Amino acid sequence: MYVLAEELFPFPRSITGDGVRATLDVIDREIGIDRIEVPSGTAVLDWTVPDEWNVRGGWIRSSDGSTLVDFADSNLHVLGYSEPVSATLTGAELRTHLHTLPDQPDLVPYRTSYYQRRWGFCMSDRLGATIRDDERYEVLIDSTLEPGHLSYGEHVVPGHTDDVVLISTHVCHPSLANDNLSGIVAALDLARHVATRPSRYTYVFLFIPGTIGSITWLAGNAERAARVRHGLVLTGLGDRGPITYKQSRQGTAEIDRVVAHVLASRNEAHEVQAFSPYGYDERQFCSPGFDLPVGRLSRSPHGTFPEYHTSADNLAFITPESLAASVDVLTEVLDALDGLGVYRNLAPFGEPQLGRRGLYRSIGASMDSASTEMALLWVLNMSDGSRSVLDIAERSGLGFGSVREATGLLLEAGLLEEVGSDAG
Repeated sequence: MYVLAEELFPFPRSITGDGVRATLDVIDREIGIDRIEVPSGTAVLDWTVPDEWNVRGGWIRSSDGSTLVDFADSNLHVLGYSEPVSATLTGAELRTHLHTLPDQPDLVPYRTSYYQRRWGFCMSDRLGATIRDDERYEVLIDSTLEPGHLSYGEHVVPGHTDDVVLISTHVCHPSLANDNLSGIVAALDLARHVATRPSRYTYVFLFIPGTIGSITWLAGNAERAARVRHGLVLTGLGDRGPITYKQSRQGTAEIDRVVAHVLASRNEAHEVQAFSPYGYDERQFCSPGFDLPVGRLSRSPHGTFPEYHTSADNLAFITPESLAASVDVLTEVLDALDGLGVYRNLAPFGEPQLGRRGLYRSIGASMDSASTEMALLWVLNMSDGSRSVLDIAERSGLGFGSVREATGLLLEAGLLEEVGSDAG
């Protein structure tokens, strides 16, 4: 995952354009995707797909010919969606088009102007302070802003049913390792995992530009959206902070319960946050007209770490260990979702004799065996056709994996039958 992030880091991504397409090319190479191109001007819910933006270069040069900033050094230097410009300006005139971070004077901010026509540059405040009002500067932004397409990718892993687990991540931020690339590479690894095992659900992985991408997908996929039973938005999974889960708008959806249970059972630092209508694409999926059961999984939430939307969100800010641990949590969550069945005990009068069925053969050998024994007893006792595996895990306090394993053993022994799923 980290090596893939290194490859993707330099791409000049935005909500449209060739940087997104180049990113989708790599994703397609890794797992295969359906590419969707939506023309500019297309009405999508209350929005309109904007003109396509592409940028080839940009710089500021002082009167002595020295280059102050260059897009070739960092694609954060050009304000996202800048109009083209070629001009000579005084420092005072140029200053109105500059974006800096006075509180973080050595960092370059990430700034955009998607829906208001303007041009600008981003630079460190320390460099910006060297610009003299009476000096003349040559500026160039080599960009185009014209009718084109919004591009996104979709990867589908079919399941036994048409019920959907939706996994979404944004592909619109340039050279930001945590707030962009970590979600992309984690989703790719997760897609590979899902493809290795049979699944109750059909998994839909979306690689979309933020906000306008999810709105575009929802506008064109109302019927599929209605089949979403669980969903996660992935972002910020590579830093060293603890796992943070933001609940869906519903707050008590199964995805909310499963993630909370998985995190609690891992005995690791974590945080569960209530839903708010601010953030990433979860706010579109959870808008009241759709109200999909979609939460968000990250580490340090957006805006809470000083590197957020700055040049410090670079490859040194994320670690292979954090990426791997994040995907470990995600695979546990998805495996739990696929085990959300409702079962009935076929020998409910008294406790069935487990020894003669070979289910007690390892008892006493280890703590794991003791955990399995307790899980067997809990599943038998609670499986009356009205409680799900998740209900049993929550009631017993046992890890979901132990309860699911016990359920599988009892099914093989003919002591359980499935009567439904939590998804209905």
